[in-house]
Amino acid sequence: MKLEGKVWRYGDNIDTDVIIPARYLNSFDPKELAAHCMEDIDTGFADNVKAGDIMVGGKNFGCGSSREHAPVAIKAAGITAVIASSFARIFYRNSINIGLPLLEIGDDVDKINAGDKLRVDVSTGIIENLSTGDTYHAHPLPGFVQEIADAGGLVQYVMSKG
Repeated sequence: MKLEGKVWRYGDNIDTDVIIPARYLNSFDPKELAAHCMEDIDTGFADNVKAGDIMVGGKNFGCGSSREHAPVAIKAAGITAVIASSFARIFYRNSINIGLPLLEIGDDVDKINAGDKLRVDVSTGIIENLSTGDTYHAHPLPGFVQEIADAGGLVQYVMSKG
């Protein structure tokens, strides 16, 4: 799976309450969640994100509660992958379950800026920064996890095996 998009850049310890504020958790509608994604730290995100864009965070991205609303909001907003130095484990698993690919690249994440254009090969873990010419290497998703991401999430994966 190859992706290409503009970077939306965030820092360390972006928690699920920042990704989708608790006041919106009464909704399970992905479009409604997307409309409020990141609004407490980036008021322009929901109105300006484009389908295919890529989110980049620092260390411990997705920490906080185990709500699945957070990766759903990110994916529904049009983000096709999240790249970070590291992820909170429950966020990582929830993201895979809904088909949102995540790639960890450690300290190389500091070389990526908001607005950069990236090309990401999820299957190999190779990330090309088309704005700077740099290349970064993430651990690719393991085979089974890659199949879940390619299918669009765990439910779709299980249905395809049906």
